Amino acid sequence: MKRRLLASLVPVVLLASCGDTAEDEAAGDAMDPASEQALNDELMTDPDLAGRNEANAALSGTGNAAIPNIDKSPRAVEAARSRAAELVGGRGELVSAPTATALGEGAAPSQAMVAAARAAVAPGGENCGDKVEYSSAWAAKLPAAFPVYPRGNTQEAAGTDEGECALRVVSFLTPVPLDEVLAFYYTRARGAGFSVEHVTSAGDNILSGTKGDAAYVVYGRRLPEGVTEIDLVTTD
Repeated sequence: MKRRLLASLVPVVLLASCGDTAEDEAAGDAMDPASEQALNDELMTDPDLAGRNEANAALSGTGNAAIPNIDKSPRAVEAARSRAAELVGGRGELVSAPTATALGEGAAPSQAMVAAARAAVAPGGENCGDKVEYSSAWAAKLPAAFPVYPRGNTQEAAGTDEGECALRVVSFLTPVPLDEVLAFYYTRARGAGFSVEHVTSAGDNILSGTKGDAAYVVYGRRLPEGVTEIDLVTTD
C-alpha cells in the first residue's frame, strides 16, 4: 500500500508544496521484502482489528497480488448495504455522488484535491507519509465520519499521530458496487460538514474534501474479479 497508495498522492502533495521531489518520494516509498512480509503476517494474525472493526470480514495481506476469497453472494451484499444504510439514517438518506468530472491524462489535480492532500499528508509542511506505521489496527482508528464500508475486507492499513499528523490510510475490498460505496462516503461526508468533489483520473473515481484542518480522499475502482477496491485517506 505504501508503494501504491501513498505514491498515488505524490503529484497532489507536490502541488500542495510539500517540498519533496517525485523521485525522492518514490524512493522513500520502497519497502524491503522482509518488512512487506512482516506486514502481511501482521494483517493476517492481528486480533485487535478483528475484535474492534465491524467492517473487517476476513483480514488478508494479499494486497493487489491476489484477490482473497470474498463472499459476493446476494445475501452478503444485502447485509453490507443494510448496515451502510443504518449508518446514514436509513436507505432514503443515501445520496448518490454527483457526476464525476473527468481529469484528462496528465491533467493537474483539482484545487479541492490539492487542498485535501495538503491537509491529510502535509499539514504545516510536515510530510506525514514518511511517518506512517503499518498495522491493521489503524483501520479501527479512522475518523467517525469515514469508517471502512460495512463488512469490507481490510487489506492494508497504516497511520500516524506523530507531530501535526493525524493520517490514516486504509485499503479494503467489498462486493458492493462502486457507485453505492461512493454514495455512502458522499453522504457521510456531507452529513459531517465536509466539502465534496468527485473526479475520475487514471481509472479511479476520487472523492475528496475538507472541513477546517480535517480532510479525506477516497479512491475507488471496480476490479475484474467483481469486487470494489477502495483506498481511503483521512486526517482528523
